[in-house]
Amino acid sequence: MNAPAIKNQDLSKGPGRTARGVVLATLAVGFGLPTILLGAVLVLSPLSKPAMLAAALRAAGVDVSGWSQGGRYALWLVAMAVLALILVSFGAVISGMTVWWEMRVSARMQSRIGYNRVGAAGFFQWIADAVKLLLKEDLIPAEADRLLFRAAPYFVMVGFALVFVALPFGESLIAADLNVGIFYITAVTALIVVGILIAGWSSNSKWALFGGMRSAAQVISYEIPAGLAVMVPVLMSGTLSMQGIIRSQGAWPWEWHALTNPFALVAFGIFFVAQLAEGNRTPFDLPEAESELVAGYLSEYSAFRFALFFLVEFGNLWVMSAISVTLFFGGWQVPFAGPEVFAAARGAGDLPGLAWWGLQLASMLIFVAKTLVLLNVVVWVRWTLPRIRVDQMMSLCWKYLVPFAFVCFVATLLWQILVTRVPATAPVIGGLMVAAAVVAGFFFLRLTRRNISAVGDRVDFTNW
Repeated sequence: MNAPAIKNQDLSKGPGRTARGVVLATLAVGFGLPTILLGAVLVLSPLSKPAMLAAALRAAGVDVSGWSQGGRYALWLVAMAVLALILVSFGAVISGMTVWWEMRVSARMQSRIGYNRVGAAGFFQWIADAVKLLLKEDLIPAEADRLLFRAAPYFVMVGFALVFVALPFGESLIAADLNVGIFYITAVTALIVVGILIAGWSSNSKWALFGGMRSAAQVISYEIPAGLAVMVPVLMSGTLSMQGIIRSQGAWPWEWHALTNPFALVAFGIFFVAQLAEGNRTPFDLPEAESELVAGYLSEYSAFRFALFFLVEFGNLWVMSAISVTLFFGGWQVPFAGPEVFAAARGAGDLPGLAWWGLQLASMLIFVAKTLVLLNVVVWVRWTLPRIRVDQMMSLCWKYLVPFAFVCFVATLLWQILVTRVPATAPVIGGLMVAAAVVAGFFFLRLTRRNISAVGDRVDFTNW
């Protein structure tokens, strides 16, 4: 069959100009969809609390005080179910949009065009891929354990979704502010390891089994330095609550954990590397090394179940970035808005005032902005570093990250004693570390500009 003729288009100059309607549709989906979901989180997170939910219904003319306890409990369950649906939907959407962004960034780094056909700048490609995978035939190997083969992707998906229960989006924007929040997140992510092992074993394929075993060994090994690194901000905060850890920091860089304690900055580096390894990101994507194991533990999967694995992998970029921002970089803290400002804005009424909602929106925007910056660093690292060998990966964990994490843990104990006895230590060291970071950033940007000038490259977005 002959390929259809392409008229009125010079292929040497790239695709033709995108129609205005396509651009508008792309902008509407690209900005509208996450805005709607984040707006729903902004409204439903506080309203899902029983007291505020009852006050909101009372303001709407529905008095639930006369309801039975079972009726009020059922109403709360419905509110929590709606919030859970919104959070999981946000995770799925941010995963798809991350795929598109990473493909565009990687294309730019490698002097390629990248996605540019479906929608403006190829933005709708992730939606097209999702629809394609939903409509493809779901194949199960004849010799596979059919029950476990079907169940494995859902173990991984549940482990990913449960993280959002204790993940904050703003000052009061959290599904459940558990007093063991970071411990809970560490625990539920273990379900991902279970799903990976089940996927590899149930496929009845030696390549999938090897990939599952290697991935499980990798994730379990790197959980040790990650857990030790997490203890550093926990020691500095005196709490396991995600919101409590954020509240123990300030809004300014010299008040963040990573920039007030030099050992916390090292702990962040350890945690970041460990999260890359646990998230199966380059240079630690050994479990699915194409040249060795085809596609690792998911080699035999297709269609929707295959899509679930990659939804979790790219959605984890947001999760690992959000956790890092929470633990080390001040989370949602708003400048000039301490706890007393939020309390005054809320007022004494059953429902908070409009100023309080404005502060909640500001805290959400700050948290999202910080998370997106760190997410871009994760993407940048993937397309900069080459894949390492499996023995190098395990040596890095056990010979270097684990000992350094222990050192940071013990040193932070001593640091807290010093800060307690000499309170001026933290702000002085914070100022010095921020100044050093500014100087390092200046030299980095200057070197980047010099490298771009040396190769004659230029920032060109005409192919977007």
